[in-house]
Parts: sequence; C-alpha cells; structure tokens
Amino acid sequence: MSLAQRRGRKIMMSPGELDAFLGTQRTCRVATVSADGTPHVSALWFAWDGSSMWLYSVVRSRRWADLRRDPRVAIVVDTGEEYDELRGAELSGRVEFVGEAPRTGELHAELDAPETLFARKNLGLQEMPHDGRHAWLRLTPDKVVSWDFRKLASR
Repeated sequence: MSLAQRRGRKIMMSPGELDAFLGTQRTCRVATVSADGTPHVSALWFAWDGSSMWLYSVVRSRRWADLRRDPRVAIVVDTGEEYDELRGAELSGRVEFVGEAPRTGELHAELDAPETLFARKNLGLQEMPHDGRHAWLRLTPDKVVSWDFRKLASR
C-alpha cells in the first residue's frame, strides 16, 4: 500500500461523519460537461437525505441543459481555510430528474422529505416555496471520496 493510500484512509470520513457533514453544509459545486466537451462548474445549495443529494436547479441554466443531455455529474462539498481544517467530499454518478420541471408544487410524495430538508436548512422555512423556475435533481452517488485533514493533527 502506498503512502498516499494509507494517508487517504486516515483522513476519510466515516459514514456517520459524512452524513453529519453533508447534513450541515449548504453549498456544493456541481461539475457537468457541455455539448462541446467544455467542463462547467457552478455553485448550488443542496439537501442530503442520508443516501442521496438533492439539488434544486434553475431549469433554464447551462447546468440543467448539460445534465439533460448527459446526466453524469461530480459534486464537491468542502470547508476549511487552513490546511489542518480542510474537510470535504466528492460525490459522483448520474442525476435523476424528479417531479415536474419547472416545479410548481404538484403533489409528489418522493419530494416531501427533500423539500422539507431543503426549506428548513437553506431557507429557514417549514415548507418549500415554488417559483416556477426550479426543479429537482437527485444524485444517489456511485462513488464518494471524503477527507478530513483535522484527523492528521490528532494522530
């Protein structure tokens, strides 16, 4: 095993740590690929339900158009300023489009939990407002890589 592999295992978040981290962070960076092959990265608020990341995206955005054409995505959530404070996760896979687009608030049981999580965490509201401009994307990641450099100081 290489030094990089051993170090990676030391700083990897446990499933509980990852859930806690993703449950409290607000902003992620979403990487897509445009039709001409150009990468595109944009910031977006999200909700984490313990197994999937829910993104509430403007449907008339480059991100939305990219994902309609190619649903592959990589998403990074990170925090920290100093080296020994850095924490984060990269989630990758294919997004699914859930509910109507744009979202107008039609009854959709699958969206009840993520909309409640999102509204409380990001908007300080008890229920999700719908502006007719956004819709839901769900990423149930195929791969998750995480890091918490604070763990290096404690060893």
